[in-house]
Amino acid sequence: MGYGSRVLLDEASFDVRRGEIMVILGGSGCGKSSLMKNIIGLYKPMAGDILIDGRSIVKAAAAEKALLQRGLGVMYQSGALFGSLNVLENVRFPLDQFTDLGMAEKNLTARMLLRLVEMGYAESLMPGELSGGMLKRAGIARAMALGCDIMLLDEPSAGLDPITAANLDRTILTLRTSLGFTFIVVTHELQSIFNIADRAVMLDPVSRSIIAEGKPADLRDHNPDPRVRQFFNREPDAAVHTASS
Repeated sequence: MGYGSRVLLDEASFDVRRGEIMVILGGSGCGKSSLMKNIIGLYKPMAGDILIDGRSIVKAAAAEKALLQRGLGVMYQSGALFGSLNVLENVRFPLDQFTDLGMAEKNLTARMLLRLVEMGYAESLMPGELSGGMLKRAGIARAMALGCDIMLLDEPSAGLDPITAANLDRTILTLRTSLGFTFIVVTHELQSIFNIADRAVMLDPVSRSIIAEGKPADLRDHNPDPRVRQFFNREPDAAVHTASS
């Protein structure tokens, strides 16, 4: 995986099980968000394949690829709402574009999705009136609009205060429990990782590889790789001492 001749991730292989929350983690620049974009078919990997329910999104023809993508809901880091549409219209947008439902049915669906993410009160607000946490909740509601069963979240807790982040973690867990979603979450926020992840894979920018996979607590407490322990225990790099004469 990479861009042009620049390789970000080499010989990386992992699976995500139905109904689990898998976290992709690692330091800045290790390729977490790029990997997510490869998974959803925005970019094509330099080599290898990506299978969704056994079907290749890399090798699929356009019609099959579009069908596979319909089963994926994506929330980008900023929420990526349209600034000229209110919250209800933003959540309804995929239904407007890809379904033949009547306006009453589309509005009802959008309102139900907003209630699922505890945003029912905000349907008439504009994106500029929303807090960071509200933007992300509205983005999750919109990602669910077409009936996906796999959700991909890019840095859902980034920029949020601890209470707002914890509330969003709770919403993610509730959606998994109540609706059976499979989640792939890109993040480096340690508390959220421990709150929500069933398993995690850790990317390393130096080796351009996956250097750890497992339950977060096991990676923190038992992984032999010092890079993994350093990340999970939030340890600084070794101090660099300089001498002058």
